[in-house]
Amino acid sequence: MEQFGTVAILGVGLIGGSIGLALRSRGLAREVVGIGRHAGSIDEAVQRGAIDRGTTELRQGIASADVVVVCTPVDRVAEDVRLCAGVAGPDVLITDAGSSKRQIVDLVERQPQSSGVFVGAHPVAGSEKKGVAHARGDLFEGRPCVLTPTSSTPPDRLSRARRFWSSLGCRIVEMTPAEHDEILAYTSHLPHAVAGALASAVPADWLPLAAGAFRDCTRVAAADTALWTAIFRENRGALLKALDSLRERLASFQFALMTDDEDAIRRWWDEARLRRERFERLPGNPGVVSGQSPARNLP
Repeated sequence: MEQFGTVAILGVGLIGGSIGLALRSRGLAREVVGIGRHAGSIDEAVQRGAIDRGTTELRQGIASADVVVVCTPVDRVAEDVRLCAGVAGPDVLITDAGSSKRQIVDLVERQPQSSGVFVGAHPVAGSEKKGVAHARGDLFEGRPCVLTPTSSTPPDRLSRARRFWSSLGCRIVEMTPAEHDEILAYTSHLPHAVAGALASAVPADWLPLAAGAFRDCTRVAAADTALWTAIFRENRGALLKALDSLRERLASFQFALMTDDEDAIRRWWDEARLRRERFERLPGNPGVVSGQSPARNLP
């Protein structure tokens, strides 16, 4: 398989750590360098085998990199990409793993230096867990990675980004940043918001009687608060639209209950059940994007 030289990962948590483990286990990089704000986190990433070495100094970690992957929170990604572009060599590829794209891409493309080396990306994989301790080398296997090129994206960088993410096991999907944000608002950000609402709606002293349905529906409510606050804010326009759609669905169910309309309740539930069954039939149950977008490269 193609080797990508020195790969620098800015932010070696769950996603960054999993990228490092995948690169090292597949022999895809000459060296994997981790960059973080805390020496303890860098040491843990080295011990886990996610990186070869690490540093808390951006310039030291980026200067010789052939590929830089920015895995910081979405409200920091654009600025971090711009900082990296100012330090890295002219032939570098910079990509990211942020789960919102429109605002990130817009801010990066305002600076010619960063626009000329950047390809927005979102590997649709993860967990409610955080930190490199939960990183997995197979996290991206069979998962979609959404690339969001624009008319400003250099073709050579886009080609390299396709090869990079596919080498980690991802299926490549391409769409505009706005298309990405609209779809992910419904398929990822809304479910997280619903999980949070449900988790907080149940009185704490009733939790001993909660079982599988509560556990499964609220799993992602255990995710990191700072991370999801940033995501909700970055994609608030599309998420508000998704919340309106959910409100309409709940209102139709509420009205069916108020009128004791058995047929309407059945139809309401059947539509949901069939949509869930369709999701489960997707090849390898690959993730939230496949089959739901008009964008290019979707099966």
